[in-house]
Amino acid sequence: MASLPTNTLSPGHLLTLGMFLFGIDAMAYSELSRRTSWRHATSERFMARPASQYLGPGEDNITLAGRLMPEVSGQFVAIDIVKAMADTGDDYPLVDGLGRVLGHFRIVRIEENQIGIMGGGLPRGVDFVIDLERVD
Repeated sequence: MASLPTNTLSPGHLLTLGMFLFGIDAMAYSELSRRTSWRHATSERFMARPASQYLGPGEDNITLAGRLMPEVSGQFVAIDIVKAMADTGDDYPLVDGLGRVLGHFRIVRIEENQIGIMGGGLPRGVDFVIDLERVD
């Protein structure tokens, strides 16, 4: 079995969205879920099953979920940076840690849940979910 060169693997680099680097230092996710679909059109036929025709690729969505714990890894400002990217409405190339281009995606939803609230309302961590939608 062939192995990958070790210089292409970086434990701190998980994924890149545009110029934003998901990784241990900024914003590491613990789960990546991808939903891909394909389109088929159907038309009814008398006394037979519906006829169908393949129309091509459908939606391709990625959900990233994780927890920011600045005492351990990540920075709270990373969420603000991703929100600013979403505010532009632009799409960004998504590249995994091995350099494979997954396509162009836009940020369609960010969910935050602050945990371990301390004095002054400062959270010890933030659980996050980011939904991406493929546009290319």
